[in-house]
Amino acid sequence: MPDSTFRVRVRGEIACFTRPEFSTERVSYELMTPSSARGVLEAILWKPAIRWEIHSIALLNPVRWIEFRRNEVNSRVSTRDAASAALHGGTFREFYADEDRAQRNTLALRDVDYLVEASIRMTTRAGAEDNPSKFHDIFTRRLLRGQQHFQPYLGCREFPAWVEPGEGAPNPRDETRILGLMLHDIAFGPKNEGRFFEARLEHGVMRVPEWKAS
Repeated sequence: MPDSTFRVRVRGEIACFTRPEFSTERVSYELMTPSSARGVLEAILWKPAIRWEIHSIALLNPVRWIEFRRNEVNSRVSTRDAASAALHGGTFREFYADEDRAQRNTLALRDVDYLVEASIRMTTRAGAEDNPSKFHDIFTRRLLRGQQHFQPYLGCREFPAWVEPGEGAPNPRDETRILGLMLHDIAFGPKNEGRFFEARLEHGVMRVPEWKAS
């Protein structure tokens, strides 16, 4: 693990890290996924020159569930068509959410509290002046000041996350069990591909395998 490792505490009232095997209902993993943790960190600092590598996620609060129903739309508006219509004019298919919505059940988590350990990796898009120390300082400054590119969230945009330095966080819960197959992250390319790993909680900490680009 790199010497320059960040420890960031992530909390929230409700979270839903949706399991992809459920096609219609939303059912959360019982622990935050690495891709969700990466998204939270990117909300504080994202640059083409870097990629966040998640090393571990610790469970600080017991797993608690909450079940509710909510309205969701069945389809989504094409952002490409909307952008084209805005730039070049022309017609755009109207979309009425009231005519395209359905009630779906959600099994989510409540009162979540995690400690995420992560580090910065440089990408092939890094410039001559880019280096890990530079982005380390930028991220630390932004985290302490509460600066964000956008509101970090816990799986779904309507579930906001509170993010703070990990110093002073409570100890992980003394729980050990198999969590099963979990989404690691998405390999973006001509055809986006989800990658999974066998997750295990050991004394309250889930270790995340190293991400390999290919």
